[in-house]
Amino acid sequence: MSAIWSVTMADSFMKKYPIVSDMPFQKRRSWNYENGCALTAMERLWRKTGDEKYYRYIKENMDLFIREDGTIDTYDLNEYNVDQINQGKSLFLLYEQTGEEKYKKAIELLVTQLKGHPRTSEGGLWHKKIYPFQMWLDGVYMTSPLLAAYAQMSGEHEWFDDVANEILLMEKVSRDPESGLLYHGWDETREERWANKETECSPHFWGRAVGWYVMAIVDVLDYLPLDHPKRGQIVGIFHRLAGAIMRVQDQNSGMWYQVLDQGARKGNYLEASGSAMFVCALAKGARKGYLGKNALQAAKRGHAGLIEHCVGQDENGHWYLDHICSVAGLGNNPYRDGSYAYYISEPTRRDDPKGYAPFVMACLELEAAEE
Repeated sequence: MSAIWSVTMADSFMKKYPIVSDMPFQKRRSWNYENGCALTAMERLWRKTGDEKYYRYIKENMDLFIREDGTIDTYDLNEYNVDQINQGKSLFLLYEQTGEEKYKKAIELLVTQLKGHPRTSEGGLWHKKIYPFQMWLDGVYMTSPLLAAYAQMSGEHEWFDDVANEILLMEKVSRDPESGLLYHGWDETREERWANKETECSPHFWGRAVGWYVMAIVDVLDYLPLDHPKRGQIVGIFHRLAGAIMRVQDQNSGMWYQVLDQGARKGNYLEASGSAMFVCALAKGARKGYLGKNALQAAKRGHAGLIEHCVGQDENGHWYLDHICSVAGLGNNPYRDGSYAYYISEPTRRDDPKGYAPFVMACLELEAAEE
């Protein structure tokens, strides 16, 4: 194929889904983190190519929700849900390009949520109001890069300290010392059925959860000042976790399993979103000098595996990404117990932005490494 993968995949996505929040599996048109994933990928492509169609796509999708007074249609601050922060990342681009105050006000609205957001005893953001005293790995990606961007834009540098604390606390409470991997969720109260009474953690290492966390780190480091007192520690835990991730990479396919350390177990499968996130984070980490050449080699093997096992073309000639876990969470109703049987039972689907967007970003990172 003569065209580059990042452009090919992004162009197919935009043709198939002109409005991200109208994708077939979305319950209704709403402000949500999946939109944010797709628009972040398009922003990186726009910054690389300068092609206005990517910028237009972002603006049209964002303007469905941003009202003139800076309030956000379908967003509810009082949900105290960290997922609702992720789509706000594109607001910085729109404010930078247009200077329109509504985008800045919308950023400030999301930051207002985080100022009052409920926290654990050590200051970690609860995943949601409905999940008291719980931190999940995915939540770090939803909030920390936006807060780091806000700290840089506003000059309120105390947010850098908050972001550093979030990353370091999540690693401290969720890390398994034997494998070096991180458990999906942590419940400070030990009240959830899924929480281990000693470690307070959920029982398994879910690929995409760890993927969100490492993508959060490499994105935050784009903003965190070089002289920030916690910067070196964050780079260090990233380096250590990257080693653990590479140790569980499937040697045959180059991909990663849905449950990371249980590759041979019945029912486990090679999962696209976690694999794409690892490729993206490892390649970016190598490009930025946080990780060594072995990380770039692992990323290249992962990328080749994704293309071989998960990328295809439909009857209309559009490219797709398959084998993306639709969703996986903890608790709630019906109850998700974090068991192995639970993680492998969630259905997979094509083109979910939680996999598609990291794949586009991974392609961009590997294309940058080739330049």
